[in-house]
Order: sequence, then structure tokens, then C-alpha cells
Amino acid sequence: MLKGKKIVLGITGSIAAYKACLIIRGLIKRGAEVQVVITPAGKEFITPITLSALTSKPVISEFFSQRDGSWHSHVDLGLWADAMLIAPATASTIGKMAHGIADNMLITTYLSMKAPVFVAPAMDLDMFAHPSTQENLATLCQRGNHIIEPQSGELASHLVGKGRMEEPENIIRVLDEFFYEKDLVGQRIMITAGPTYERIDPVRFIGNYSSGKMGIALAEECAKRGAEVEFIAGPMSHYPEHSNIHITAVESAKEMYQAAIRIFPTCQTGILCAAVADFTPDKVANTKIKREGDDLVLRLRPTHDIAKALGETKNDGQRLVGFALETNNEATNAQEKLQRKNLDFIVLNSLRDKGAGFQHNTNKITIISAQGQKAFPLKSKAEVAKDIIDELARLG
Repeated sequence: MLKGKKIVLGITGSIAAYKACLIIRGLIKRGAEVQVVITPAGKEFITPITLSALTSKPVISEFFSQRDGSWHSHVDLGLWADAMLIAPATASTIGKMAHGIADNMLITTYLSMKAPVFVAPAMDLDMFAHPSTQENLATLCQRGNHIIEPQSGELASHLVGKGRMEEPENIIRVLDEFFYEKDLVGQRIMITAGPTYERIDPVRFIGNYSSGKMGIALAEECAKRGAEVEFIAGPMSHYPEHSNIHITAVESAKEMYQAAIRIFPTCQTGILCAAVADFTPDKVANTKIKREGDDLVLRLRPTHDIAKALGETKNDGQRLVGFALETNNEATNAQEKLQRKNLDFIVLNSLRDKGAGFQHNTNKITIISAQGQKAFPLKSKAEVAKDIIDELARLG
């Protein structure tokens, strides 16, 4: 949610100053406007020309810009910004911030700042662990500053960890999540995601092409907006990492059904994004099936219908969202599923839409509810997740 945000980026004299370029690029990519304020020592590590080229703004370093009396107003910067990020922040700068030593433009800007301030420390381990540094960081925390804890990418509640500055992508994530509208605080949301694997023997299974990317995007969107997320995940190559997300890993449709039946009663909302197998082998061989004869016949039986089971048990205070991946008669099939499974709305996508469906980073959806249909263009799955959760939020 950094689009349109005005960020003052403070850069100090650390070897990590080169990472400021990556921070600037990441912020601008997300739609933020960046103004760099750099200390004199910072200019020894990275040139203002480089920074100015990235931000399309003159870099501010000195109080006076020219010899004609014109000067940079730290007060105006403090009023202009939506946030100030100091990255990298050296032990010296952190000490000056803690004690109000206003001997450069960066510190005077900090002291005039009306917006939230984020600090990403950067120094060697001994300096970071020194009691003076820890005391200064604790002072900044007590005054409402946000310390991006090294090596974790989280906002520190207590100061531990190594001194190396957190990676740019994690610093940007912290800012991005800070500005998210927290409209789901107090909500507990269950999300199923990924495929299920139905075993044939110890080494083979029946599965599908689901990567779980859409479910991950939904979980992260809900968590950023303040929800506590119960994430029931089929076999996936990676999982969401937000601290508000609790992961229950399952393999089969039966295991996913059991987890969903157990967890959904404790949640206000269920989002059923997983590609659950409709059938599973009637018998599973205890040993690897050898190639014998001309063919192999598998007898399949239906799996539990998770959406139907939850739809039958949900109470008036619960919401249930389903997904439909169709190849033909898309809207008709989705509408029938909406009613039959007692869903509040259903998210439809089609394998016939280029860039939608399994394994893509994009998706093209239509949200269908009792009130009608709402079609969306092809977007990244992160943007699609926002559209879906916006719709959920509107239900109240």
C-alpha cells in the first residue's frame, strides 16, 4: 500500500549504503515518491548523482544548497513525508537520534519529522551488541520509532539479532505492511491452498498442477490487513512467511477435510482456494506397484466435499468463499456451485483465459454472488487477492 506515499530516505555512512539503491527502486516500483537525505559520511559510500538518477529528485545533504542564501527546510520535509526511513543507520546516527544531536541535515529532518520513522541499523556485531547501542535503540523504540530488526525483517519488540542491515526487500515489506488498511483486525480466517496428493503406492500419487500461489497471496493479504490466518496447505514448494499466518501442512484430501472441519468453527471466514482431488484410489498398495501386464486399472472413490460440509455447518456469523476453475459453461457451473454449497460468493476463473489458472503469477477472475457478477481484468495474483478480500470486507 505504498502507492502515492511520500518517503524520506535517510542514508548514513555505512558500507551498506549501496543497498539504498535497491530500496529506492523497490519503493518507486510500488508507487512511492522518494526524497533522499544523506549525511556527509554517506556520500563517501554512494554518490548523490546515482541516488538522484533513481529518484528524479535532487539529493539533500547540506543545509544550504547554494551560496545565495537558499536553504533546505527540514521542517518542510517533516511535514511533506508520510514516513521516514533511515537505512542504513549507523551507530553514530542512532546515537545522535537518541540524544538530539542535530549536527547534520538528516538529524534535523528526523527531529522535525511528523510522520512515522523506521530505522534499519547497520554495523558490525560488536557495535550492535554494545550496551550503548542497545540503550540508544531502546530509547528510539520508547519514543515510538520503528526499528527493523536485523536478520529478521520484523519490527523489533526487543532488540536481538546481528548487526548487518536487513535486506532491502524485507525493509520495503515492513513499510508496505505498515500502511495497509487494518480492516481485518480481530478476524480469524481459514484458507485452504495448493493441491492434494492421493497416494497410489508409496512412490506414486494422483495430483494436479496447483502451485498454491493464489492461496499464498490471499493469506498474505489477509495477514497484512490484520487478520489471524489459519493456512491449510497441500504439498507446495514454499509457504507464506507472515507472522500472523499459522500453517497446517496436509497431503491428501482426507487430511485437508479433517483440518478444515476442525479449524473452521474457530474462524469467522473460510476461503477455499485449494485444488482438492475429487477422487482418491479405493486401495493404496503397501509396496511399489511393478510394471506387469499391459495395463493397470485403478478404482477411484469420491473424496469428502469440503465446501459442502462447511456450507452445511456455517452459522449466521460466518462467511464462506469458494473457488471454481472451469473449462466450459463457466458461469453456469459456478452459479450452481454457489447455491449448492451455501457460499457467500465464488471466485471463478477459466483455464481458457490466457495467464489464468494453475502455476501462473497472474489470474483473471469473476466474483459471483447472489447480488450478481463482477469481472476483473488479468492481474497479478497479489492484486487479485486484494480484489477478493476487498469483496469479503464489504460483506461486513
